Amino acid sequence: MATETQEMVNLVDADGRVVGTESREVVRRDNLRHASTAVLVRNSAGEIFVHLRAATKDWAPSHHDCCAGGVIQAGEDPRESAVRELAEELGITSATLTALGTSLYEDDTTRCFEHVFETTWDGPLVYADHEVVSGEWLTLDRLAARLADPSWPFVPDSRKLLAGLAARGVHDYARLAG
Repeated sequence: MATETQEMVNLVDADGRVVGTESREVVRRDNLRHASTAVLVRNSAGEIFVHLRAATKDWAPSHHDCCAGGVIQAGEDPRESAVRELAEELGITSATLTALGTSLYEDDTTRCFEHVFETTWDGPLVYADHEVVSGEWLTLDRLAARLADPSWPFVPDSRKLLAGLAARGVHDYARLAG
């Protein structure tokens, strides 16, 4: 049984319906399917923010990512979670989110049903919770070139998410198809 200090996470089925809750520790240990958010941060020039995750992350440490986000806490709405995660990870507190759909990712290390959002942000970024080490703005063409390099450590769920957006022709993400 989880203690009050443990973060409780929404467990979901393959369609994203909440079927229970469990502690984050158990979700990671037992690779339980959980709900999460993924927010793509773009600037008004169309570049995408790509950051390096901290070595202390409990999944995909020291990997690059283009999504801010994380697990949806028990009882939390996906949009509410995305807003919270943007503030925690990048210091963004007043962004407008556009829903881009969902993405299911499953492998031997994680199983997550992601609620995907996009925002445009030209303000400062603050790595508030020490989960982000550094970051840079990349054009989609530059990101595509980096993603084509198998030696570049990039989180696999975001790689799948981007491929899905490209395949569905969402906005200009088709430029990432390759």
